[in-house]
Amino acid sequence: MKQKSLFIIFLIVFIDLLGFSLILPLLPFYAESFGATPIQIGLLVASYAAAQFIGAPILGRFSDRFGRRPVLMISIFGSFIGFLLLGFAGTLWVLFTARLLDGFTGGNISVAQAYITDITNEKNRARGLGLIGAAFGLGFIIGPAIGGVLSEFGYAVPALFAAGFSILAFLGATVFLQESLDPETRLTLSKKNSDEFRLKNYLNNLSRPRVGPLLNIRFFYSLAFSTFQTIFPLYALYHLELSARNTGFVLTYVGVLVVFVQGFLVSKISNRFRDNRIIFTSLFILMFSLFAWAFVPSVAALLIILIPLAFSTGTLNTVLNSALSKSVTPEEVGGTLGISASLESLTRVISPSTGGWLLGSLGTWAPGVFSGIIMIFTVGYAYRRLISQTEIHPQTSQELIQETVRNSSE
Repeated sequence: MKQKSLFIIFLIVFIDLLGFSLILPLLPFYAESFGATPIQIGLLVASYAAAQFIGAPILGRFSDRFGRRPVLMISIFGSFIGFLLLGFAGTLWVLFTARLLDGFTGGNISVAQAYITDITNEKNRARGLGLIGAAFGLGFIIGPAIGGVLSEFGYAVPALFAAGFSILAFLGATVFLQESLDPETRLTLSKKNSDEFRLKNYLNNLSRPRVGPLLNIRFFYSLAFSTFQTIFPLYALYHLELSARNTGFVLTYVGVLVVFVQGFLVSKISNRFRDNRIIFTSLFILMFSLFAWAFVPSVAALLIILIPLAFSTGTLNTVLNSALSKSVTPEEVGGTLGISASLESLTRVISPSTGGWLLGSLGTWAPGVFSGIIMIFTVGYAYRRLISQTEIHPQTSQELIQETVRNSSE
């Protein structure tokens, strides 16, 4: 691996997520100061994920055609503008505009992941992608704490602070980041048909024997886990009567666990076991963890349950993307990871409303049971498609050529 480039990507992702996590916990209060209703606040939160759902595959495909570096720089600058708009917003519609812009450009995580696959080989790719996951975790650990302190000076201050971090990431990419795709690869991609941004591209990928199962698993796993993420603060309040401060401490605890898993454990596990076995086992652990979360009786028990939950999700986030990158040609990595990120964003549009309705209508146990039931289906599907039928392994050159020809003829 090119250690310098890896460090720059880590720094870019960390700063990007730090800016994002500065804003996320404060956004409902900021919107409320403009007179937003609960429904409007829900739409505002979902607007970011909806825009990311659209933007992620587009940015991924653009990075395949024009290079990772320019797309990363444009997307980081877009987030900078989004945070500025947020900080200087005078009306609710400006808040929506800011979140839509930042959401669309926030799809750059798939480009960062593609960059990692460019500069790593199949042996150390999981480690490289794990560092991106660690950058995610560190950003979510530090960001809410800083945002909470800065909010004492007004809700606009954290947004402007996040804008400052974004411009630092932009300057870092400008000065230190080198392009990872060679001109010949980009030329090959530029000759592909112009059909790749349509819904047909999603369907084509879902029908591919290696890629399709992984994308389906990504969607249903993300749907279950994002229900946990989006509903947890309300669950903590109504079920365990935790204050906002103590809820933040619990989420920081989860972030520390995820950083440890993605930064240190994933590479060791990946060196010993096949990707399909790791994915299946992690899904199985997550299934039991979510059911246990639904009925946890105390904070102490919750802290214990969160250990396997953090382990399984931290592992899945890394190994699923690593397996996807090994299942396509090098030229398709950016677009495929973009589709994966886009599907994950779609689940963050669905989960807040679904989980909130379940909690309010049935009880605090309902989101956990709902997520666990989704995981039962996902575990069964993963067993059929990854364990009993096939093994996830690097494709041979002949397999890649044959699959590329089939895709080009579709």
